Amino acid sequence: MSLKIRLSRGGAKKRPFYRIVVADARMPRDGRFIERLGTFDPLKKKDDASRLVLDAEKAKDWIAKGAQPSDRVARLLEAVGVGKREARSNPEKAKPKKKAQERADAAAKAAAAPAAAE
Repeated sequence: MSLKIRLSRGGAKKRPFYRIVVADARMPRDGRFIERLGTFDPLKKKDDASRLVLDAEKAKDWIAKGAQPSDRVARLLEAVGVGKREARSNPEKAKPKKKAQERADAAAKAAAAPAAAE
């Protein structure tokens, strides 16, 4: 059974409110969970103390038991000081694809042709 520490959405339409929960990875986002660790209210100001309420000790215990935090929860845990999140970077994804490279080559040749004619 793989465990995830993730956000479970509540609140009204366009007024999100999240609970930070430990759940089986196979369960739906807002479905059954094992334990509630805290809450996150993204509509509150970033310096508001009640924006993120989290039991750090429980989170550490679950991570020690093998629970994997989602990307957003990892950011929140890092803000509280529970864990360190590794920076993610994929420079290959930013490179232009084959068609874009062909267009760039054609534009460069077109720009070079009038300069060579002069």
